[in-house]
Amino acid sequence: MALSSIFCSTRPISTSLVTVNSASHTCYVPHKQRKSEFPLPAVASVPYQPINYDYLQEEFNGLGVTFEEAGGDSCMAKMELKNGSTATLLLPSGLITSYKAPMWHGGKVELLHTAVSEGEYGHAIIQGGVSLNFNFQTIHDDDGESWSPTNWVLHNIKGNAEESIQVELINRAAEDKIGLKYIVTLEEDVLSSELEISNPKSLPLQMIGSILSHLTVSTPEATYAIGLERSNYCIKPPFESGFVLSPPDSGQEEGDGKIWNSSPLKQLFPRWGANSQNSETEGSQGGIEEITGEEMESYKQLRDKLSLVYTNAPRSFTVIDRGRRNSVVIGRNGFEETYLYSPGSRVESYSKDAYICVGQAAVLQPIVLGPEEVWKGGQYLQNPNL
Repeated sequence: MALSSIFCSTRPISTSLVTVNSASHTCYVPHKQRKSEFPLPAVASVPYQPINYDYLQEEFNGLGVTFEEAGGDSCMAKMELKNGSTATLLLPSGLITSYKAPMWHGGKVELLHTAVSEGEYGHAIIQGGVSLNFNFQTIHDDDGESWSPTNWVLHNIKGNAEESIQVELINRAAEDKIGLKYIVTLEEDVLSSELEISNPKSLPLQMIGSILSHLTVSTPEATYAIGLERSNYCIKPPFESGFVLSPPDSGQEEGDGKIWNSSPLKQLFPRWGANSQNSETEGSQGGIEEITGEEMESYKQLRDKLSLVYTNAPRSFTVIDRGRRNSVVIGRNGFEETYLYSPGSRVESYSKDAYICVGQAAVLQPIVLGPEEVWKGGQYLQNPNL
């Protein structure tokens, strides 16, 4: 039985109630969005009825999903398979805060990186994990305001704990604009996030944004991206949204890349462009020079600060962490761009900044849906360590 309106809008909670990656104390509270490279305007909260946890447990009993209150009016849906793979999804934000995967040595390892901070008004904010960061706009519409999906509600759950679990979410705020589904699937060795978008209007629809995954690592210096050789890239400012972790403080490091001397990015990434191979200046946007190039490394160490959008990368590549002795395969479908971010090797090992960010994106070239068209795209994280 599909569910339609069992969630209510969120309200502030105290940071003392939050523990990252804890099965019983994880929560999310929306906060004022920061300025981003592509605007992500807030969408008014849609009121829903209070969550009935007893009903959820009874309705979906035996499917491998349990539900718990996560503080305020947030709900935590925990998916668990018999082989030990687990994933935690928060509602109504749609943020995936945890993906624990079984390893070759018999234990389980958390693959996602999340962090808790205090908001402007003392609210708890969870960032990281796997998040959706999209902006939609109807093209050629005089009243075509851009908007972003924020409130997700549970629509249906399929599968079982033996093989795979699929959680389907819909976005109520989008109902009068587009058809929008978000499908999270946990398999024995894969966690996938997929969007399904339909445009019922007579005018084309434009989508810009990304699915971003924060992967926890021992340190970026011990982490390598394999399989991106010969891909073209464009250096872009780090993506920002309410879910994306802010770059760590880069200190007083001096850069020797002349192109960044007058750029606001120099304070965060002072050495960008200094060692770029086959790079050239193509133009500027917002007063910031844009550098493009070709990836020359097949075994790319992520010790340097970088924020790259690859335009012709393979459909999948591998991230290896020598410190934790594990790897993750990142794949995509539907999207044509791949994003890779590293805070650099100056972060402390196994610290709150020990992560990298990967994603599937439509930033350089938006995705356009014609009237009555349907588009599907997503990302998967595969665990090859079994």
